[in-house]
Amino acid sequence: MKIIVPMAGRGSRLRPHTLTVPKPLIPIAGKPIVHRLVEDIAGVLNQEIEEIAFVIHESFGKKVEEELIAIAQKLGAKGTIYYQNEALGTGHAIMCAKDSLSGPAVIAYADTLIRADFDLDATADSVIWVKQVDQPEAFGVINLNEANEIIELVEKPATFVSDLAVIGIYYFKDVAVLKNELQLVLDNNIIHGGEYQINDGIKQMMAKGMVFVPGKVDEWMDCGNKNVTVETNSRLLGFLHEDGQDLVSSSVVSSNSTIIQPCFIGEDVILINSTVGPNVSLGNGCHVKDSTVINSLIQNHSHIKNAKLDNAMIGSHASFDGNFTSISIGDYSVLE
Repeated sequence: MKIIVPMAGRGSRLRPHTLTVPKPLIPIAGKPIVHRLVEDIAGVLNQEIEEIAFVIHESFGKKVEEELIAIAQKLGAKGTIYYQNEALGTGHAIMCAKDSLSGPAVIAYADTLIRADFDLDATADSVIWVKQVDQPEAFGVINLNEANEIIELVEKPATFVSDLAVIGIYYFKDVAVLKNELQLVLDNNIIHGGEYQINDGIKQMMAKGMVFVPGKVDEWMDCGNKNVTVETNSRLLGFLHEDGQDLVSSSVVSSNSTIIQPCFIGEDVILINSTVGPNVSLGNGCHVKDSTVINSLIQNHSHIKNAKLDNAMIGSHASFDGNFTSISIGDYSVLE
């Protein structure tokens, strides 16, 4: 089994945090989004992962590439790097990894996290993972026949089709079939919204009689902008706490301070006269003094004092001193 992860977009809606770090490497509950994503997929598949191919922008740099290779190796897989240097759509991004498009594979876009527990239908040609939503008109949804097979993909339907939204994770029994169809999309310049789309390849597969079925996830957590990323951090901390995971490092130094679970607190964190939690992630090397922090995501080596933070997102190596609450400041920022 292979996992293909298109992740070349910088994540403009999550600026300033993505000015220095690609969105898929933003830590959620102490671990990069893309790391959690491939772990979750590997857990659902319950199969040996042979290769994880990451499609990135060349500007991400060698350090990011090394981090991604390390993520693959932790799962016992080969890590491969491909480049998509032009924003030409999902279909184009997948074809940038065409040398890895063979055999069974999962394609997953690295801006979402899931929790799921189901058996993969290995008899189907493809599985499209979906989540039941309250406002299907805001999403791409699937249309099912009486045999529970997907017969249509409908983008933001004006009239009700179904409430099962496509979340951007797909399984293909032989991803080479998708590669062939996407090559036709590129060769014939089939463009929607100015981009080459994965859906055009999928629709051609459906037209040839290939069987697509839904895989339903229990939770679908977005990381598109600051507010939903902080919310996702809070939700994931709650799930991990329910699973019995202790996410507070033994190296934390606490003086006259209280930790209210669920929280992730990394290595070498110092807490002085502060209350942290619930729903807080503090990265390695953070210092928090004379502060109250709830429902917030703070990355590595940042210093917080005299603060009352709620719904805050702070990058790495930042310094914050003040009485602001719902803030979003990036790496190396200083507010004093």
